[in-house]
Amino acid sequence: MPLVSVVMPVYNSAATLGAAVRSVLTQTHADLELLVTDDRSTDSSMDLLREFAERDERVLPESAPEQGGAGRARNLAIQRARGDYIAFLDSDDMWLPEKTEKQLAFAAEATAPLTFTSYFKMDADHDGESTEWVPNGRVIRARGHVDYRAMLVRDHIGALTAMYDRNVLGTRLMPEMRKRQDYALWLSIMRDGADARGLAEPLAVYRAHQAGSLSSNKLSLVQYNWSLYREHERLSVPRATRALTGAVWQSLRNSRV
Repeated sequence: MPLVSVVMPVYNSAATLGAAVRSVLTQTHADLELLVTDDRSTDSSMDLLREFAERDERVLPESAPEQGGAGRARNLAIQRARGDYIAFLDSDDMWLPEKTEKQLAFAAEATAPLTFTSYFKMDADHDGESTEWVPNGRVIRARGHVDYRAMLVRDHIGALTAMYDRNVLGTRLMPEMRKRQDYALWLSIMRDGADARGLAEPLAVYRAHQAGSLSSNKLSLVQYNWSLYREHERLSVPRATRALTGAVWQSLRNSRV
């Protein structure tokens, strides 16, 4: 059975962290490790992680040497990983119990080194557990096949559903960017020739942030997307403009779900 390394960055997430961690530990595919990097939280997040680690040896928390943002926190976790696969989950989201098992089977059947799934959206104040989740009809649908060209026009991969095969792709880190590090990673993998396959079944739950927060204002990501297209992907101004238009359109469409 393949070992799955689950990467989770944490910063002041005590209110939602418990449900996120439990959603990993209750996976039907139990051969996994949860690599958590706390980005110098000032709340009780690290204390909570230590409690989980005492009860389950698969939980492996570590405090970042200095605050560096989510991308650096993820990279610190990836560098500790021992698994055959690297998967991602943020500390305010959840996986449904069969997510890992079904995605591994899908990846093997599709012979795809990078896979992702559809996912549900929940309200910011949702306080339930993944094992109690009732489908609500708010679904972001996964596209069946995504290549580099399609990915430039729109980020089709929800980071909370992404998983890549280290045996095929090697250990891939996220670029050191303030935001959109996950998108940059998917692009770099696809630029090197690996397409992504999407599983239609929703297998994770994304927490929609409160209206007015930085995370809920998708248009605030315009400058980060532009920097990604121009500096990281080195697109021409016309190509970057077309890509940015697609990214904004997707963000506005997803926000309506």
